[in-house]
Amino acid sequence: MPSSETVEAQGHLIDSGHLSAIFDKVIELNGTYEVLKFDIGRTNDDVSHIQMRLTAESRTTLDDLLHQLTFFGCRALRERDAALKPAEKDRCVPDDFYSTTNHRTQVRVNGQWLEVQLQRMDAVIVVEGDRAACRKLRDVKTGESVICGHGGIRVLPEFRERDRLGFAFMSNDVSSERRVEATVGRIAAMMEEVRGAGGRIAVVAGPVVIHTGGVEHFSSLIRKGYVQVVLAGNALAVHDIEYALSGTSLGIDLIAGKPVEQGHRNHMAAINVVNRAGGIRQAVETGILKSGVMYECITHDVDYVLAGSIRDDGPLPDTLMDLVEAQDHYAAALADVQMVLMLSSMLHSIGVGNMLPSWVRVVCVDINPAVVTKLSDRGSMQTVGVVTDVGLFLNHLAKRLE
Repeated sequence: MPSSETVEAQGHLIDSGHLSAIFDKVIELNGTYEVLKFDIGRTNDDVSHIQMRLTAESRTTLDDLLHQLTFFGCRALRERDAALKPAEKDRCVPDDFYSTTNHRTQVRVNGQWLEVQLQRMDAVIVVEGDRAACRKLRDVKTGESVICGHGGIRVLPEFRERDRLGFAFMSNDVSSERRVEATVGRIAAMMEEVRGAGGRIAVVAGPVVIHTGGVEHFSSLIRKGYVQVVLAGNALAVHDIEYALSGTSLGIDLIAGKPVEQGHRNHMAAINVVNRAGGIRQAVETGILKSGVMYECITHDVDYVLAGSIRDDGPLPDTLMDLVEAQDHYAAALADVQMVLMLSSMLHSIGVGNMLPSWVRVVCVDINPAVVTKLSDRGSMQTVGVVTDVGLFLNHLAKRLE
């Protein structure tokens, strides 16, 4: 038998494309809709509001449709508590568990709407008393109450700003056609705003930062207080330290742009020096390491996390080779950040993107536009992309922030 339900949504529905996405999703799942009420916001601050009746061929199909529309901020007009089911064993939840997005989420428990804490995508929601929080599947324990189904859940997506002078200056488009200097000016203004408000900025950086001559510019950002967290792999630290000790990166003299004799061993020599010192901090404190990104992190008390991979040489003593441990350290370091700057590291950028709520501003800089596209495809729709050489970008950014 056909089944119907009345739903509503509000926000900058038209500007953000959510309205057309809602209609498209209904048609895609062979449903029908009848608009009962539609109020369009008339100013930059006013939001739009829609009520509509959805009909599908069966209750099962309707439930599937309602579940998928949750992502766009749709919710049933008839309020009801969310379904809570116990986890049958560690790391295992009921089949109809609710999988989270990175948008602000509320769940209704015992007639009260609870704000979900630790918001991130690809998690489940666990309720303990009057608190609801996102939890990685691997961290769920036997008997914990898990939100299931789609009822009693509100998702409040971030909408594209009508004020085009704000963070929406590039929306989430990816293009190499923009003038880098103009884009850098906007990003620098955002960083100044965050720092001025006492906020935290995280930088996710790949070794290309070192290869393209960005060390001094990146170091300048750290010295000026524009970086509170650095997240990277073993390679960034190794090549940064190699450059500080030998003037090369992967054996290439960055001033002359030419390989040096026996330069292929320089990165291993850098690891050996840090191993002898006992770690990066010890190498700085004993005067062995006197410059570079890692030196600035140590001397300016900037948190950093180095996550290892199967290809790492050494690795450095500071590098976390346990994947789960590294993920947990990344997540802890990202707590309460207001902005993330991603610099030419597809693996770490996508990993960090998965951990961030949608209201954190994200700027991804890469010579390859596919990196930014992948971030958006994975759900990090708040990401704006700058397609350019990362060394050139850091040069302009450091000058702008002087």
